[in-house]
Amino acid sequence: MARPRTFDEAQVLRAVRDQFWNKGYAATSMDDLMQATGLGKGSLYGAFGDKHQLFLKVFDAYCVSSVESVKKTLEGPDAGALERLRQYMLGVATASASPTNRRGCLLARGTSELAAQDGQVADRALETLRGLEAAFVRCLEQARAHGDLAPQADPKRLGAMLLGVHRGLEAVGKAGMDEATLRGMVETAFESLPAAPKRRR
Repeated sequence: MARPRTFDEAQVLRAVRDQFWNKGYAATSMDDLMQATGLGKGSLYGAFGDKHQLFLKVFDAYCVSSVESVKKTLEGPDAGALERLRQYMLGVATASASPTNRRGCLLARGTSELAAQDGQVADRALETLRGLEAAFVRCLEQARAHGDLAPQADPKRLGAMLLGVHRGLEAVGKAGMDEATLRGMVETAFESLPAAPKRRR
């Protein structure tokens, strides 16, 4: 009969996630994971599989959580949709410039390190980016319906553009770009969106 687990699985996976997040996949050894979780190699292997399986598990959970968090943040009526999206992006700019956020996000770290040679990571990363893009597109569609964007505006193309800005904010912020510059990037992107013609009074 299998022995029941005597550890908190969620707590262990958080420790594993943070270890990969802080050091990267290649630089993290099983000894590192054992020390971070307080579990032996047999317990880790028995519960979660090898190092690669552990990474995929925490990477997948992170990706799902990230998309759901963005969707929840951007939810709301058509009125104010564009401003919700702008405020969200400004928040990303501020967070990306923070000195305490130099490790960036696990999506970016895992993608840059592993996607070229790991199809599972590449597929999950692309699915996540598509999910973020879809959330942006939805907001832009709402904004167009409310009259905050020009009728001819293409939410799909604009959403893809904002996704590029979104991912770029983290990259340049991690390199040390100041907050004012990052927020300026966001404001410039939103100023470039095709505005609806002003209504005559």
